Amino acid sequence: MASKMIKEFKEFAMKGNMIDLAIGVIVGGAFGKVVTSIVNDVVMPPIGLLLGKVNFSDLFVSLDGNSYASLAEAKAAGAPTLNIGVFINTLLDFLIVSFVIFIVVKQLNRLRKKQDDKPVDPKKETKECPECLSEIPKQAIRCKYCTAYVEPAASLESSPRTMN
Repeated sequence: MASKMIKEFKEFAMKGNMIDLAIGVIVGGAFGKVVTSIVNDVVMPPIGLLLGKVNFSDLFVSLDGNSYASLAEAKAAGAPTLNIGVFINTLLDFLIVSFVIFIVVKQLNRLRKKQDDKPVDPKKETKECPECLSEIPKQAIRCKYCTAYVEPAASLESSPRTMN
């Protein structure tokens, strides 16, 4: 019983979708780290400089009423803090990742729409029933409307109409 369950799990885990999902999670984690670095190391320093040399990662409010020089000092003292700067950085991370995902999904939908908009010639996939003249699938051997037997599409024009 246990070996059957292990075998089923192995089949499930080795399916292509599961591997694709695992790769997506790994790439997504790496992308998240890159975005966090962009926010913390590229975006926030110039904003902090423009706002009077503020280090956003050190913006906090001490809840115990004492004043601390930095967030690290407050944490070392065991003081409860509201980490406003860390929250702002995390919020920017979220907004950037959300925007990138929005752009990617929008582009994928645009590409799918182009594929769906390709005209399909209905004459290539259908043929005409020699009895009732209805359009039926090319592979059909019997008309779905009048139930007459239908010959292969290549010989439809040359065959006489027959009664069934």
